[in-house]
Amino acid sequence: MLKHRELTEKIIGIFFEAYNELGVGFLESVYANAMAIALRQAALEVEQQRPIIVHFRGDVAGEFRTDLIVNGQVMCELKAASAIDPVFVAQLLNYLRATDIEVGLVLNFGPKPEFKRLAVRNSRKTSAAIRGNPRQDTA
Repeated sequence: MLKHRELTEKIIGIFFEAYNELGVGFLESVYANAMAIALRQAALEVEQQRPIIVHFRGDVAGEFRTDLIVNGQVMCELKAASAIDPVFVAQLLNYLRATDIEVGLVLNFGPKPEFKRLAVRNSRKTSAAIRGNPRQDTA
């Protein structure tokens, strides 16, 4: 069974609703704000642009901001591109590795709506997890 399946299915449903209402052509920030509104209207907790610190050998190597975190369990990276590029998948996998969040969605508001569901287990998640062994799930 997929971790946080019900929540990711709900987010994906809201993604398609937002896509159908807004269509293609807006900036990613517009889609992020629209998704946050719709997710909150669905009684979900949403954090936008939460800063995440990346550590390397015990020091801070950088900081990034994730588009959305839903119910503290699912990280959403929103795109407005022609297709989901492998770089977008790699970006979200790295974001997941840098946090204790295990599940993420790449949501693309391109000419055709599409998504990818990702899950990562590493030493930040549990002591029994396999370090650096990401897996990609389909929803």
